[in-house]
Order: sequence, then structure tokens, then C-alpha cells
Amino acid sequence: MTEGQPRSEAGRVGGPGLIEADRDRATLTFRRLLPHPIDTVWEAITDPEQIERWFLAKVRRDAAPGGRLEMEHPNGVRASGRVLAWDPPRLYEYEWDVSPGPRSPVGEASVVRWELSPTRGGTLLVMTHRRLTRARAEVFVRGLPVLLDRLAASLAGDPMPDPPWARAA
Repeated sequence: MTEGQPRSEAGRVGGPGLIEADRDRATLTFRRLLPHPIDTVWEAITDPEQIERWFLAKVRRDAAPGGRLEMEHPNGVRASGRVLAWDPPRLYEYEWDVSPGPRSPVGEASVVRWELSPTRGGTLLVMTHRRLTRARAEVFVRGLPVLLDRLAASLAGDPMPDPPWARAA
């Protein structure tokens, strides 16, 4: 680890995501150690009211595998898909599909996976977003850390940082 690089340790958030690209597709992976019990983190990533606070998206879903999911983001992007895996409190996976439109000329057909593992003093969260277009991944690799910082702040009861795109509006 180099000086000035954020550390990922229990009680601390930050750090860049890993982007793996293959031609025009990419996968993003983020890891966070959160000093909260796994059930608390599970609720934060699956409860629609909590998601709206920290992730800034409205969510409607049927939690059962195969159930429908709809997300409405504040920038007007609407994603939908199916719940692919639902294994409380460890695994939540869903399709994140966006139809082509002004904000997404080629659309998107990707998969988001949240994996939780208990650790000494907290929970390891691994968030993977795969099958993204490379262009979208290059944007998300900068924005998702801010949203994960908001998750950590929400869990801690601290003020959540404003995402840079909200300040630009």
C-alpha cells in the first residue's frame, strides 16, 4: 500500500474498486470491512427504505429468486431485472438491465452481487457488478465508492457524504 492510499480495515471505508475489462465488457469489485453485525449490513443493502437513503435509488422488488426488481435512480435511469439469488444474510444477486435511451445509448444488461461474510468485529461486504459495458464501468468505478461510503456512514449514524454529481446539479 502506498502513502495516501485509503486503507480497508474494520471501521474504515475507502479504497478504489477493482475493474477488470475484457474488450467491451467489464466487472467491478469493491470490498468493505464494516464494523457492524452481518444482519445489520444485510438490512441496509436489502431494505428499500434504507437503500433509498444511502444508495439514492427507489427500489421495488420481490425478494424470492426469480422475483422482479425495479430501481429508479435520481438521474432518471431506470433499471429492472430478476432476483437471481436471495440467501439472507449472506447473498443477494440481481439483474440490472437498462433499456437504451438518452442516458444509456446502448443500454445495459448486467448483474449486481452483494456477498456478506461475518468477520471479527464486523462484516466483510463484497459488491461485484459484472457484464457492464466498459464505458459504464469506467464511470461506476468512480461513483460506487462514494455510495459505499454513504452506506458506511448510514450504518454508523454519521452524516452521509454528498455524491459529487449531486453537488454539480
